[in-house]
Amino acid sequence: MSTPLISHRPAGTGHPYRYDLDQRVPLHPLSGEAYEIRVLADPAVAAVEVEFGDGTRVTARRVDPATVTLDFGAPPAPAVGTAGHLAAAATAAPDTGGRTAWIARVTADGDDAYNVVGRTGAGGDVRTGPFPVRPLAWQRAGGRFEVRDPDAVDAVVPDSVEWLTGSEGPRRVRFALRLAEGEHVVGFGERYHALDQRGQVLDATVFEQYKRQGHRTYLPMPFAVVTGGRTGWGFHTVTSRRTWYDVGATQPDRILVEAEVDPAKPALPLRLYAGEPAAVVRQFLDETGRPTVPPSWVFRPWMSGNEWNTQSRVLAEVRRSLAEEIPVGAIVIEAWSDESTFVAFRDARYPVHPDGAPHRLADFEFPPDGAWPDPKAMVDELHQAGVKVLLWQIPLLPTDRGDDGQIAADLATLAERGYAVRDADGSSHRNRGWWFPGALLPDWTNPQARRWWLEKRRYLVEDLGVDGFKTDGGEHPWGHDLRYFDGSRGDEANNLFPVHYAAAYHELMRSARVDGVTFSRAGFTGSAAFPAHWAGDEDSTWAAYRASITAGLTAGVGGVFYWGWDLAGFSGEIPDAELYLRSAAAACFAPIMQYHSEFNHHREPSVDRTPWNIAERAGEPRVLEVFRRFARLREELVPYLVEQSERSVRTGKPLMRPLFFDHPDDERVWDWPQQWHLGDDLLVSPVTEPGATTWAVWLPAGEWEDFFTGERHTGPVEVRRSVPIDEIPVYRRLPG
Repeated sequence: MSTPLISHRPAGTGHPYRYDLDQRVPLHPLSGEAYEIRVLADPAVAAVEVEFGDGTRVTARRVDPATVTLDFGAPPAPAVGTAGHLAAAATAAPDTGGRTAWIARVTADGDDAYNVVGRTGAGGDVRTGPFPVRPLAWQRAGGRFEVRDPDAVDAVVPDSVEWLTGSEGPRRVRFALRLAEGEHVVGFGERYHALDQRGQVLDATVFEQYKRQGHRTYLPMPFAVVTGGRTGWGFHTVTSRRTWYDVGATQPDRILVEAEVDPAKPALPLRLYAGEPAAVVRQFLDETGRPTVPPSWVFRPWMSGNEWNTQSRVLAEVRRSLAEEIPVGAIVIEAWSDESTFVAFRDARYPVHPDGAPHRLADFEFPPDGAWPDPKAMVDELHQAGVKVLLWQIPLLPTDRGDDGQIAADLATLAERGYAVRDADGSSHRNRGWWFPGALLPDWTNPQARRWWLEKRRYLVEDLGVDGFKTDGGEHPWGHDLRYFDGSRGDEANNLFPVHYAAAYHELMRSARVDGVTFSRAGFTGSAAFPAHWAGDEDSTWAAYRASITAGLTAGVGGVFYWGWDLAGFSGEIPDAELYLRSAAAACFAPIMQYHSEFNHHREPSVDRTPWNIAERAGEPRVLEVFRRFARLREELVPYLVEQSERSVRTGKPLMRPLFFDHPDDERVWDWPQQWHLGDDLLVSPVTEPGATTWAVWLPAGEWEDFFTGERHTGPVEVRRSVPIDEIPVYRRLPG
């Protein structure tokens, strides 16, 4: 298909945080305010004009694309330390395809429509359109704002509700909640930038920000806990659409909330909860899905490396760990599949099923000299060693992996049967993101599509014996124009895609009678019911280490109790020995302890995050000794973690939780936002700065015993203890 001479798409690609060079900015302009009509044109186009239905003509100005504002909302952090095989794709500048950029600036006066005209200078003008434009204005009336407040929290500011309305109906609603002096606001899903969101401006939409997430997140939730005032409370903006929050930044005594609504049925429920933080979380989970207690092996040490892409390499790494007397509870095998179907092992030979019907293990022939000569024997050996196995997954089918074989048959089936997420014109939607661009996405709202997708993976569970799946990449769908089988559009359904994704794999494991887990990066309201999760992509830096801890504490507030991160980071240059061991110590006292490393094209030296590789590259043999100590200690903690997990599910207190859950009246805990309780009895204060020889710890009221030295303290008190590299400040709460 040839490229049109001029391109203007009012909605652009629908990117949540970036305007396109050929869209309308903003898509829905405010009445009386200026907006931009952006156009990309072939170099043969000498001029661009915009013609309105009322006869008005506006001449566009040719601009340098490098000077055009693209990012909006909370900007990403500076792109430094971008090493890693995904970095170039994630940070690539917009490609104009050799076209020129034009912008016409217009004022929104009333409903109209316009055409974009390209003047070629040869009498062959080209045009596209017409494009309707319906300016919006904030009004008091417009839709139904439904407050569910059974405990009379009475947090909504009277007369604060307004609707952003045009001739087609309301598109957004906004309102204000009271914020008292001394109150702290925690939640909104997994957040990397801060624990207390007071003074912050943020939004809730699922997004894949590759490293340095800032205010963006894979796992948002429109839910928060408010604590520190006279009475505790919380709120849930009951929607799967995008929401925005100004938490006392503009008005110190207000939480300003804005939410998208359906113009055809403009309504927004708001649920208010009263009580101490655990009661608020418990009520929220009662309504949206409580987590289950995962199998005990989840709490043992995990290992992973993206370059472990052969059977011999996987077994060698596990055998090495066990030979070093470093226990292994689970291994995540990422690079196992053909990365086309994500069902077949790389190098396997098997008959193509034209209708995409499932295979069984017996259908595959594994070449003896191939990458995976006997996957069943590999899994059996790992199980005999007490190691559980998770396989990597991605919820899409690439369209650039050839025109024959099983991938072609699967793509045809997905499209012909309507199993894929669709665009507004009914065609199969093609992934607009930078990772696996152009791929098709399964529509989890279609029961037949879900069943078709899961049955293709059933042999992995029932025949091969895998124990779970790393359900990566649930952030792919964006754009309001997407269409789903259940009748929902992208604005309503995209945020739920990762929830349905993890739920589907849990459905598969339950049907196969396997007590397994998913390990997900993305999520939204409802994700708590489908453990477990990890914090996504991070560099090996102290800043990323601190951000990951914040992510875990905030995720827990939303019910994501079984959470971990790639300790010491997974991308770029390896961490030094100090960062690696400080992070390992913290992970020992987190819900999930695991390391992982990014693909590096097998270049030397290795970037594996195994303790032996860190030891060798850092020239620090003690890394092995210290990591071994923490991995063994982790094994000893498993019964405690299982017991405390059961309590967490019952009480609503996260397994890894900020101190305010247990000490709501102690204002000093907010000065220590990276300390946490691991269950009821342990207080953890990770060392998060390089070069530390001593570390300050806040011990709230009560009796405390140093986990490593046995020294006792009576709180509330600030304690400064020495922090040798093989210890982390952890204190037991004593009875009394």
